[in-house]
Amino acid sequence: MAESTRNAKLPKAATPIELDAAPKATSLFVNGHFPKRRALVIGLSALAGFLLTVIWSAEFVDGVIGDNVANTLLGHDAKETPIAGITAGIAFALVSGIAGTFTACNIAAFGALAPLIGGTHSIRARIVQMLKPLGWMSAGMLVVSAAYGVLVALVGTSMPQFSTAPSAPGELSARTIQTMIIYGLIGLTMIYLGLAATGVVKDPLAGIAARRPNAPMVLMGALIGAFLIGRPFPLFRQMFRDAAESGNILYGAAAFMLQSIGNILIITVLFVVFGLVAGSRIQQWISAKPSRSAVIIAAAFIVAGVFLVLYWDVRVLARREIIPWYPMAPWA
Repeated sequence: MAESTRNAKLPKAATPIELDAAPKATSLFVNGHFPKRRALVIGLSALAGFLLTVIWSAEFVDGVIGDNVANTLLGHDAKETPIAGITAGIAFALVSGIAGTFTACNIAAFGALAPLIGGTHSIRARIVQMLKPLGWMSAGMLVVSAAYGVLVALVGTSMPQFSTAPSAPGELSARTIQTMIIYGLIGLTMIYLGLAATGVVKDPLAGIAARRPNAPMVLMGALIGAFLIGRPFPLFRQMFRDAAESGNILYGAAAFMLQSIGNILIITVLFVVFGLVAGSRIQQWISAKPSRSAVIIAAAFIVAGVFLVLYWDVRVLARREIIPWYPMAPWA
């Protein structure tokens, strides 16, 4: 009788089905703890991305913030002063990258990294924990930036981005079409990654992440680097034309790499500081409910992805008077 009682208290062994049903991370962006209200997360994130396209003013971000930052750091009017030589071009590349910090891709990248901060007690360990994924992201970013810089130095004068011709109403310039294609593809990629984080679609990075766990961050970096391929930022086009006219592949690669480094420099510093200050609390909050990590990652990707697709593939058509209307705030 005692033996029967003792056996009755033994925990029930997990069946294979129960083990398979346990949450399983397939990549850095998909932890397997999917939110219960997936439709709500996706819907609100998409709405936020749409509303951002309504209020976003590229003229203010690029012209007021970007130009003033570049003018202050360079000590002269960045747009009106010609780039005199390779040294000046290198400085211009880094400064113009810093001036163009606030992009949708950066928001998505560092939003996806948010669940990784904290986790350890030592300040040094926390910094290392945050810098490691940033290092892999930078690797992907710099490879794409350098490759595009070499391409620009070789054939840039015949590329759409070299043109300075204004876009006419009812028409799309080759430069604008290039921007629409590149940003549209980046946006769709981010939307898919966001949907994968909620479990709506399969994780596209599961296979490679099983062999190369850092592959998702390399991809994220490649997307940031690819921003240069379609970037309409006036200061970037100025650097683009200088690298194209130089014909120097080493200068082209270095300038484009520094442009990308400058683009993430400020947010990287803010990310590390934020991680040191609030990392432990964020980790405790996420650990209490792991699906919160999936919500953060999904929201970051979907907001940025929807913004890119609607802003650069729909709102641009309205601004060129190709479609009749798109809602825009008066200042936008």
